[in-house]
Amino acid sequence: MSDSETQPDLSGADLPTDDDGEDTLGRRLFVRLAMTGAGACYAAAIGYPVFRYLASPAEKAMAASAVTEISLPRADQLPIGTAMMFKFGSNPTMLIHHKDGSWTALDAVCTHLGCTTQYQPERDVIHCFCHGGEYNAYTGANISGPPPRPLKKFAVKVSEGSVLVSRA
Repeated sequence: MSDSETQPDLSGADLPTDDDGEDTLGRRLFVRLAMTGAGACYAAAIGYPVFRYLASPAEKAMAASAVTEISLPRADQLPIGTAMMFKFGSNPTMLIHHKDGSWTALDAVCTHLGCTTQYQPERDVIHCFCHGGEYNAYTGANISGPPPRPLKKFAVKVSEGSVLVSRA
């Protein structure tokens, strides 16, 4: 036996063909590549929303921590016994001008299920209408209902023409 007899003939005559005599290896390769591409697109279509869902709390936390203080123009003119809602970063926050003349700034998001709370001046409490939780309007301490933790309190500095609210 010579060397030419042991090596296969690569001229194309031994390649698999279909009934029309066309090369099926090219079709198989095309189908394999098309299925791989479709699978990659499908994985990306499912994976990207999952990634955004899991990454968004970290992004929100970074954005919220980037804000350390906020100035509220003309908030010093807030009438006694009323509250004003504003955004501290991305969270709703309330500034309360108490009947005794003191000022308090508290996070307005209930610590139970994240509902927005409201100040009730007639009772001097912060009330969550979702499940009846109540907080002390001076300290943010939870006084009744299901809230597990107090509201976050902010430092307040009142000056002529504005109120400066910052992280405590």
